[in-house]
Amino acid sequence: MIDFPHMIPYANPIYFVYLLIALLPMILTLLIKGKRWAWYQVLVTLLFLYMSFGGEDWKQGAALIGYVIWQTILVWFYFHYRQKKNESMVFYLAVFLAILPLVLVKVMPFVSGHASLLGFLGISYLTFKSVQIIMEMRDGSIKEYNIFRYIEFLLFFPTISSGPIDRYRRFEKDVENPPAPEKYVDFLGKGIHNFFLGFLYKFIIGYYFGQVLMPVVAKMAVKTGGFSWELVAYMYIYSMYLFFDFAGYSLFAVGTSYLMGYDTPVNFNKPFLSWNIKEFWNRWHMTLSFWFRDYVYMRLMFTLIKKKVFKSRIVASNVGYFALFLLMGVWHGLTWYYLAYGFYHAALICLTDAWLRFKKKHKEQIPSNKFTHAFAIFLTFNAVCFSFLIFSGFLDTLFFK
Repeated sequence: MIDFPHMIPYANPIYFVYLLIALLPMILTLLIKGKRWAWYQVLVTLLFLYMSFGGEDWKQGAALIGYVIWQTILVWFYFHYRQKKNESMVFYLAVFLAILPLVLVKVMPFVSGHASLLGFLGISYLTFKSVQIIMEMRDGSIKEYNIFRYIEFLLFFPTISSGPIDRYRRFEKDVENPPAPEKYVDFLGKGIHNFFLGFLYKFIIGYYFGQVLMPVVAKMAVKTGGFSWELVAYMYIYSMYLFFDFAGYSLFAVGTSYLMGYDTPVNFNKPFLSWNIKEFWNRWHMTLSFWFRDYVYMRLMFTLIKKKVFKSRIVASNVGYFALFLLMGVWHGLTWYYLAYGFYHAALICLTDAWLRFKKKHKEQIPSNKFTHAFAIFLTFNAVCFSFLIFSGFLDTLFFK
């Protein structure tokens, strides 16, 4: 009997061997005929989902199946309701029920001290997709509901574990319009490029920062205690590790999507070259920050302004930023350092907005050249690295344990 391999997506080099073998018929079909075999994609999806959620992780697999059934029925009910009515309370109830499994997964460890049985790798990303669809159904942007297409979008295996978070209508266009052979050649080139860059990021640079340097400086920082140069070194090394490891995963996910003929959006765009914190969020984990912008911040701002909760748009905007980033902090986990991370970024964005307004009024007196631009990048880089030190939880280990 064959011992079927089980592994986390993209974490083991062997995973890529299985991946390329499985994708080869798909690549040849797209390259020669410009067509996709839907049945073959389903087969490959089931194979890789079983690889990720089977074996000793079967409980995660069972949770995933239950989750997909729950969301599919919920969205089906809301879609048919929305064809006839549009009550706000029903919409809010549908959104609440869509995020309920994720809330339980996040809250259970805090309450009971152990992980929820409902949890599985990637539950956050699936929840973002599901909520997005419910909101766009309410907006009237999504006018049809196909159960198979919905599940296909939800379980698109290249992005299931760590994103990027795609949009349903964009994904649907790719499903219905596979690239012609001449266009697929570009996809193939981008896919291979992403794979090699991902290997460099995750298995060389990310590995060196995360597995070689970080344990050494962490041990030195703990031994020194308090605020120290070793802690500063940890801050920069952790920041580099976080970026290269996460960006590596995203490159693999986008690269796999390209090989399958899907133009999944990229997640990072040189974030450490950002010249202020708003620009940083336009370059870091972009599909997540754009999701929170479009489905949380903009809708909250619309409500606050429409109902005239605040007289000043600036106050409303600042309240929206704090609500947004505190929610993002809670999403990461119910710990003081995730909340502090959210609060810190909200404060930085509010300060950046205030500075930009001041700069606009005094543009004649404030110099703007390549040196001030470089200084802005330097400041932003350090501010972001400090936020990652908070996010890492290392301060919790250093000062409170």
